[in-house]
Amino acid sequence: MAYWILRSEPDAYSWDDLVRDKGTEWNGVRNYTARNFLKDMQPGDLALFYHSQSDKAAVGVMEITRAWQPDGEPNAKGESIWASVRVEPRDKLAKPVTLAEIKAEPKLAKLEMLRQSRLSVTPVRDEEWKQLLAMAQK
Repeated sequence: MAYWILRSEPDAYSWDDLVRDKGTEWNGVRNYTARNFLKDMQPGDLALFYHSQSDKAAVGVMEITRAWQPDGEPNAKGESIWASVRVEPRDKLAKPVTLAEIKAEPKLAKLEMLRQSRLSVTPVRDEEWKQLLAMAQK
């Protein structure tokens, strides 16, 4: 199983929207590195739902329920170069984990979200995942 952080602006699509919809297609990602991460996802992988922009906090855990499929209009070769995955809500975090808390935790210094801050999709190492979930319980 792999772990991820998927970011969305809460005014565009929030955790509450995901819960209401009981899942969604995580699509519209238009960055090659983030697209490659989407292609690496497998059903059963878990992801933190991170509210970017205003809240700047991880707020819930989602499950990847379908591997990637093409997303968007086909190019001249008849293929879409972008990818999407299906996600469903699993658990709301007991306490949101803010960006300030993430940056202040030395155990998260190598977190890809911090190293590649403009990406909306990033992997999380096992030990980082455990630390993030522990911070959500405090």
